Amino acid sequence: MNWTAIKSIYMFEMARFFRTIAQSLISPVLSTSLYFVVFGAAIGSRIDQVEGVSYGAFIVPGLIMLSVITQAISNASFGIYFPKFIGTIYELLSAPVNFLEIVAGYVGAAATKAFIIGVIILVTAFFFVEVQIAHPVAMLAFLVLTCLSFSLLGFIIGIWAGNFEQLQLVPLLIVTPLVFLGGSFYSISMLPPVWQAISLFNPVVYLISGFRWAFFDTADVPIGLSLVAIAGFTALCLVVIGWIFRTGWRIRS
Repeated sequence: MNWTAIKSIYMFEMARFFRTIAQSLISPVLSTSLYFVVFGAAIGSRIDQVEGVSYGAFIVPGLIMLSVITQAISNASFGIYFPKFIGTIYELLSAPVNFLEIVAGYVGAAATKAFIIGVIILVTAFFFVEVQIAHPVAMLAFLVLTCLSFSLLGFIIGIWAGNFEQLQLVPLLIVTPLVFLGGSFYSISMLPPVWQAISLFNPVVYLISGFRWAFFDTADVPIGLSLVAIAGFTALCLVVIGWIFRTGWRIRS
């Protein structure tokens, strides 16, 4: 394993993150703070509790997941797309660096950025609502796994995208609706039985449910299913990336 190559890619991506700190960090934190104000204070004052948890606290895991997932995809997809766009990807492919090292550098940086944003949003939540974390180790583990898995998805999107419009197509039209419909602001047990069954086909439900369990010891689906879902999703992304580099799809053409 060429650790120097991984470190170089990782540090380059992290440097870009800190150069655009207002867009990369401050903007998502402010946007999430508005969610706390609108949903936690305004709407939360009219909703007593959800599954024994105050509504303001109940939406914290969902809001963190919303920001982490979108930021992980955005950072990873742009990180690998921009070298494709300007042509420097060929220098990287011709260097003595294998695809695992390339993925580790870009995905590791994107996951780190998403993790930082997630932690800052969690800290910000304490200024708005009273939050208790029942399983802190599990919470961190779910956060790290989510950052890694969706950074892998973002990497795939960055390889697939042929222009900047396509770069935003999947996050805006598919991922964001799935997150909003995945129980970010409600428990799926509040839905009619038919919609509860339909919601179980949304993979994001399992992520948010597992993450919420780490906070409040309550979940919409068994914690084991959540772990299987995120492990399966991560494995699928790794298989797809391996196929991309093996065939050169959208990279060498």
